[in-house]
Amino acid sequence: MTTSSTTPSGTTTGHVRAIGTDGALDAYRLLRTVFTVAPILFGIDKFAEVLTDHWEKYLAPWVNDLIPGDAHEAMLIIGVIEIFAGLLVAFAPKWGAVVVALWLAGIIVNLLILGDYYDVALRDFGLLVGALALARLATSPVAK
Repeated sequence: MTTSSTTPSGTTTGHVRAIGTDGALDAYRLLRTVFTVAPILFGIDKFAEVLTDHWEKYLAPWVNDLIPGDAHEAMLIIGVIEIFAGLLVAFAPKWGAVVVALWLAGIIVNLLILGDYYDVALRDFGLLVGALALARLATSPVAK
């Protein structure tokens, strides 16, 4: 990535930033990659059921009541939303990261109300913080 800087004499010089030389840029790239790939893979798995054969167990009954159809159909809808969120991070990370953070907040609320998956809710809180960090980095000059 090419950047420019100003010398003491006021002239602008261009130089190339190599991977590993700018921690903020590396963090941005890492978070953007993870928050693109993970939601897409989780979304696809709602259809393939490789990671778990029963995604419905993570769905609180009150959420199931809000969504048309049964719990399995709800999970397919959720899978499509997750794929969309991952693609949004890939193409518009500033907004996609916020969408993923809000999505994770919804998952956390669902899990806390369900009452059986506090460990997963805590993990998702960590992911939510990472998504917010990506949103912040995406608005900084490092992402330009």
